[in-house]
Amino acid sequence: MPAKKMPFRADQVGSLLRPAELMAARAKKAKGEITPAQLREVEDHHIEIAVKKQEATGIQAITDGDFRRTSWSGDFLTSIGGVIQESIPTGHQQQEVTPVGGVVKNWQPPTPKTVGKLQWPKGGIQHRDFDFLKDATMRTPKVMVPSPSMLHFRGGRGGVDASIYPDMETFFADLTAVWRNEIMDLAAIGCRYLQLDDTNLAYLCDPLLRDRVKGLGEDPDKLPHLYARFINDAIKDRPADMAITVHMCRGNSLSRGHAQGGYEPVAEAMFNELKIDGFFLEYDDARSGDFRPLRFVPKGKRIVLGIITSKFGELEKKDDLKRRLDEAAKFMPMDQMCISAQCGFASHTGGNLLTEDQQYAKLRLAVEVAEEVWGNN
Repeated sequence: MPAKKMPFRADQVGSLLRPAELMAARAKKAKGEITPAQLREVEDHHIEIAVKKQEATGIQAITDGDFRRTSWSGDFLTSIGGVIQESIPTGHQQQEVTPVGGVVKNWQPPTPKTVGKLQWPKGGIQHRDFDFLKDATMRTPKVMVPSPSMLHFRGGRGGVDASIYPDMETFFADLTAVWRNEIMDLAAIGCRYLQLDDTNLAYLCDPLLRDRVKGLGEDPDKLPHLYARFINDAIKDRPADMAITVHMCRGNSLSRGHAQGGYEPVAEAMFNELKIDGFFLEYDDARSGDFRPLRFVPKGKRIVLGIITSKFGELEKKDDLKRRLDEAAKFMPMDQMCISAQCGFASHTGGNLLTEDQQYAKLRLAVEVAEEVWGNN
């Protein structure tokens, strides 16, 4: 395990803009014009390039940029036996007419459905991909996977076939077992930094989405506790030197968001109940609220403040970022803080509306600010 603690003072959520050649190869694969093996060769090539570019910024946590995925969650979830995903194209239409930087109302994302007994796939989901990343960098390879809550939040009880799982507790047990198997498989081959992406905890901060949850027959006040239980059960067997964080965001696609509202409704439960090492929190604009919920952060947990935006290319000023850190320090110790962009740069193949050079400049900015604020620790 590296001497420096994870999450790092300067860190990243993980997804990167897909190069044009990679997107073209993916389109050819979808049409049957190239084989999966040929697509993987293109992915390997561009991941190696992206690793070198990340390393050049000074960032310590190195990812594969989600280059093997179409979206941050769908590919992973549908690799699980018993899960399918229903696509709702109208949601994308609503998204594209929303002004850049705005919040998409009535967003209808693809919804995972459990239609069979949940089964962790033999050989793992990220096993082969992590092996490649691990060999591609001398720094800390970081794996991002969707949180187990993703198989529950969007559909609730209605998203789980009652003939397969008449008792939801049995479903919950099988659900967390899948993630536990995946985490332990990654740990066995050397993964020591894993991030669970959980949009749902942040979505529960939005009154509109809380009402939608009620419409599914769920209680939005109980879900943070349930999802904390999912995560704790999934990670309970991890090695002592394996760092696990949770990234919370309100949607990030084509430089638009999908929810808004401060962390207050979920802060106390998530900060104190989740037995993890840190949180990545979105704080790049007003839709995330103020820093007051940070008063619930207990000793020992690091909070990575996403005060650099991944939505736009314009580079933030260092003094402005430092002032934001000072504001946050009114509610939690500066020594427990870190800095990053508020989300990845490409939650799906389309990505946000900035250039590759601009995204790497954002990573470099995080490193420079961290060095100036915390020094080499």
